[in-house]
Amino acid sequence: MTETAIDKEIEVRSGSARLPGMLVVPSGATGIVVFAHGSGSGRFSPRNQFVASVLRHAGFGTLLMDLLEPDEAEDRAKVFDIDLLAQRLVSATEFLRTNAETSELPIGYFGASTGAAAALQAAAELGGIIRAVVSRGGRPDLAAQYLASVKCPTLLIVGGCDYPIIPLNRQAFEILTCPKELVIVPGATHLFEEPGALEEVARLAADWFKQHLPQLEGNSS
Repeated sequence: MTETAIDKEIEVRSGSARLPGMLVVPSGATGIVVFAHGSGSGRFSPRNQFVASVLRHAGFGTLLMDLLEPDEAEDRAKVFDIDLLAQRLVSATEFLRTNAETSELPIGYFGASTGAAAALQAAAELGGIIRAVVSRGGRPDLAAQYLASVKCPTLLIVGGCDYPIIPLNRQAFEILTCPKELVIVPGATHLFEEPGALEEVARLAADWFKQHLPQLEGNSS
């Protein structure tokens, strides 16, 4: 699928914040994935850009956006303010649901590092509105109090050499009560910079969203 129906810069308003984003939707898209980046990153993250391109080839729209304004990104307290980041994701979700071009598309989240915690918290708060979540090298422990409330299918992907993060994901996995899977990519470190590692992340994410994001035929609920 190569034809693009939407490819434009957008702005998400969340409280007083104005957050720039890039919305790209292929023709015939069966869902859309909002990216939640980790600390020190943004909509231009090359890793998330790569995963987004793979998801678009799989037939999903993508929204990559900055969760923090430039001055906020310099504030370490805000970088790790999961409540704030989750609220920004909720605002992005409302943008997609009220935008005529995307309102009919099922929504999923792809979160990295601290962004994964924000994605899980927002998914818990929004209930059935979010259809699937994928976490890459995530810190789901930072959303511990919300994990049992997540209802949508959740995939946790961790690098096999990301030793501090593996136990945090295993603990979170035990708390999650939704359909779930934990995949450890052998030989990969936190940023999945090793040859083939990020490609494996993208493949796993695309498969997960293909399985859980599109509206089932004959089900209009």
